Amino acid sequence: MADPIIEVKNLNVIYNKGKSNEVRSLEGADLKIYPHEYIIIFGPSGCGKSTLLYSISGLQAPTTGEVIIEGKNISHMTKKEKVVLHQSGIGMVFQAFYLISSITILDNVCLPKVFRGEDKKKRNEKGLELLKRFGIEAQSNKFPEQLSGGQKQRASIARSLVNEPQIILADEPVGNLDSESAQNVLDILKDINEQDKKTIIMVTHNPEHLRYADRVIRMKDGHIIGEEINHEKRPEKAVEEGQISGEKKEEESVPNEVRILMRTFKNFSSQQIGALLVPFKAKQLLTHVISELTEEQLNTAENFLKDVLFKNIGIKGLQDSLDLDFEKGGAGWNKLRAESFSRRIGDIMEQVETIKTKPSAESSALLADYLINIFKVKMDPEIKQHFQSFLKLRIDNKIDGAGLDQRLDAPINVGGVGLYRNTAEKMTKEIEILMLLRYSS
Repeated sequence: MADPIIEVKNLNVIYNKGKSNEVRSLEGADLKIYPHEYIIIFGPSGCGKSTLLYSISGLQAPTTGEVIIEGKNISHMTKKEKVVLHQSGIGMVFQAFYLISSITILDNVCLPKVFRGEDKKKRNEKGLELLKRFGIEAQSNKFPEQLSGGQKQRASIARSLVNEPQIILADEPVGNLDSESAQNVLDILKDINEQDKKTIIMVTHNPEHLRYADRVIRMKDGHIIGEEINHEKRPEKAVEEGQISGEKKEEESVPNEVRILMRTFKNFSSQQIGALLVPFKAKQLLTHVISELTEEQLNTAENFLKDVLFKNIGIKGLQDSLDLDFEKGGAGWNKLRAESFSRRIGDIMEQVETIKTKPSAESSALLADYLINIFKVKMDPEIKQHFQSFLKLRIDNKIDGAGLDQRLDAPINVGGVGLYRNTAEKMTKEIEILMLLRYSS
């Protein structure tokens, strides 16, 4: 079994220890990272994720605890060993780029080789090779202020790779970039991990980035509070040998409720359990309720829906944000569309809360009334009882979406509800959206 390339043991970082303004930035952190993994440290601002990253790099000394890189405790390294670690063992990528404004891009990239005393011709060849790989060779003789943010970050990544370290640490590397440049940088980091077999550790607060990771380390208030494993992407050796802590076979770790939902939402996978679940929910909810808007309007609205699902804003806040002009940070919808959409989302969220909080017999009766009203369906009392019983089966996860659809569509004389095909499909989709939104990992 391969040994961890990085091991963090009971790590604590405390500022102003023992004073009235003491701050515990990191408490009791334990973590093992294996060769070739792509790790994302995820959490809100101020949760300690950057402190953990800088502790791993050796730039932040721990108050207590250990950081072990390739079998060596950083705290026990000699000054020379630390210099070697920072020159060729670890590459750093920062949100603010930290390029030196008075020298060219090529010289910035090659700077780590200058400190190692390497021949100028050889180091320039390596620097140009990396700049060419990242599509900015033409910028090699320019100065940093002449480049865009995305180009600066690609130069920063080239600099981190020039001495061929095995570990790349990236602190919010796309935090200052537009969406297109951010995607370019994320694709580069993915390529470095998959093609160059580098171990990547990236800090981010953006849940949309989490799909790139083999594992997501979740942090809150200075603590590691959880770990989410992307079973479809983690290193093959780690899968075979079960060397990552918390290992479960995927078929054992996926809840039954998720298995049933996966039959309806074909692009819903176990890797979306956890922090990735809200972006997926937002996209499905948006697709379900709205159409005929520009891509930009839809993308902006999706972000506001995430805020609703994360409980950062309410339904009134959603309506106001959708109605606001693009230039003011809104989605640029017209007022009537924003009102009707927000009202619809509010109705759906109310049903989700009902299913979450009330017994299934009661919530199925309330849900039946809601669906009958939404889809303008008439049912006599006996058929409505059948309808409620089928809804209860779905709420209790005794049947899946397809099973419910069959029962709604089946003729009354064979025990079904006898709905028109189109109505049965729409009702089933509505219920599946409710079940997806109800689920919380």
